[in-house]
Amino acid sequence: MKHAAASSVAVAPPILVSSTASKRVAVSTLGCKVNSFESQLIAQSVQSSQWQVVDARSTADLYIVNTCTVTREADRQARQEVRRAVRRNPDALVVVTGCYAQMDAEACASIPGVDLVLGNDRKLDIATLLPALESRELPLTMVGDMHGTIHLPDQLLAGYEAHTRAYVQVQQGCDQGCTFCIIHVARGPSRSLPPTLVRRQVERLIENGYREIVLCGVDLGAYGADFGSRYGLVELLVELVALPGEFRIRMSSVDPVHLDTNLVALLANERRLCPHIHLSMQSGNTLILKRMKRRYTSETLYERIGELRAALPQLVLSADVMVGFPTETDAQFADTLNALRDLQIAFPHVFSYSERPGTPAARIPKQVPVPVRKDRAAQTRALGAQIRNQLCLSRIGTCAQALIESDKGVPPGYRRGRCADYLPVAIPAGDAPLGAFVDVTITGQCGAQLLARRSDSHSDHDPATRQNSVDRPQPRR
Repeated sequence: MKHAAASSVAVAPPILVSSTASKRVAVSTLGCKVNSFESQLIAQSVQSSQWQVVDARSTADLYIVNTCTVTREADRQARQEVRRAVRRNPDALVVVTGCYAQMDAEACASIPGVDLVLGNDRKLDIATLLPALESRELPLTMVGDMHGTIHLPDQLLAGYEAHTRAYVQVQQGCDQGCTFCIIHVARGPSRSLPPTLVRRQVERLIENGYREIVLCGVDLGAYGADFGSRYGLVELLVELVALPGEFRIRMSSVDPVHLDTNLVALLANERRLCPHIHLSMQSGNTLILKRMKRRYTSETLYERIGELRAALPQLVLSADVMVGFPTETDAQFADTLNALRDLQIAFPHVFSYSERPGTPAARIPKQVPVPVRKDRAAQTRALGAQIRNQLCLSRIGTCAQALIESDKGVPPGYRRGRCADYLPVAIPAGDAPLGAFVDVTITGQCGAQLLARRSDSHSDHDPATRQNSVDRPQPRR
């Protein structure tokens, strides 16, 4: 399972805002892309003639905080965001949901000002619960067993306002049970959304103008394992890339064990699939991986990535990397650094191990001292920055296709885009309409992003018929 980030708060923006609505609801999200997708569904379901969805930092009559519990820091951030909501309007209704609510309902309920703690099993029912919530007819906590009957999303999301990419949840839960992780308890066993529903969701987003679709799940590679058939992630991808329209598809996170021959072949030959993989890697040492209860060895990791790079030389890798796992020695940590160098992990998403009560890893006697964990995390991030810098320098003078995302985080007069291989690029604003695919020539580097100029006279190109990244070897369909 992916060890998702304890991230800063993401705001669920207004969807189809009604100017006549008399009450305001704000939805904020912490954690993973699955949470982001679910928050958008919640916001869309609550939007009505009575309720207007507003920015989470605004004054509202109802605050919904969708939490994460992947680390202790995630728990702290969740409590902090709930308290912020209460301070914004002490008279507002406050609902806490998500993984932290599922795992520690008592802690959430103890925060002054909280009106309802809702488990992951009911988080998509908020709209139907609103009348009873407003009349104070609900108990303070409603948290059920995630191993029971859980409602998967069955409604279609219209879109993500002010975004050019859209997340689509295709899978929920995890059967793995890594020794450091509590999310398989918070989310329950692996379940897959029906391919017909996924296809309809992607079709709607493409029709509504979204050019990048990000498939997400708690254990994405396990998609279809619960169907009892031969239909899995590869078969789903084959259906999705055949849809009409101008778009590309990115996968949120893949366990190395799921990088089988069929998936590698599809990635190598299908232009609409981004040449970027986010690995749920965790460590480069086989013994530590075994103690984490991961499904692969260091040798398997090298083998799978080697096959993928041979098929797709311009591949860019990002990865979840955990340092300071109990018993990790200096030599074992060095194996992780070596793996980053050897595999060229340009975007390591680094975590210091965090003890989670109730997990097997927390009971291991030989815990790595916290200062050592922090030092190893700093070393890992520094190495990632070096690898990323070398990668960016190697791209200068090459051609790429970028999706223009926003005006933020770039020098004045530029717009930010992202290449299919995940590298960020700044393009002169006059040549770069928001939400469009543009062909660019990489001219330089500015900090952590590339600089580019337009290299074509057309704003829109279908990734199925044009190069989707940098000078990729032919043929690729």
